[in-house]
Amino acid sequence: MKTLDIGCGAAKRTDAIGMDKRKLDGVDVVHDIEVLPWPFDNEQFDHLVAWHVFEHLKPWLMIEIMDECWRVLLVGGTLRIGMPSPESYGFYQDPGHVRVWCEATPRYFDPDYPQYQHYTPKPWKIELNTWYPKGLPKDIQRPMFNGGSLFILRKRA
Repeated sequence: MKTLDIGCGAAKRTDAIGMDKRKLDGVDVVHDIEVLPWPFDNEQFDHLVAWHVFEHLKPWLMIEIMDECWRVLLVGGTLRIGMPSPESYGFYQDPGHVRVWCEATPRYFDPDYPQYQHYTPKPWKIELNTWYPKGLPKDIQRPMFNGGSLFILRKRA
């Protein structure tokens, strides 16, 4: 099983390939997430993790970034996105936070919802769309974050 930790910073998962625009301890691939395409082959990963990184990205690039996630992920693979919830102090305290997703945002990527027709990006299936508390299983949670929104999307063919 091969995992890409997108925007891992210095807290890369031990079982993953870490990509970040800064050369920090644990970063395997130095590359800016907003520069497309990423330096990976098509359908190279089983899982992608974007833990508290998407809220830092330019909103006008999110459709293309999601399409890039889709490109490097195997069909049936998952993308886990964690970020502060829209109403949280955690979102507003960080000057680098640009935009968070609300519970309706993933619908723009899933053809089962009418919002998908607005952009018609590469197709995903919403697996989970929820608030998470501190104390999630270690394969999801990083200790420095105290809760927020969690989205799990599965790549459709």
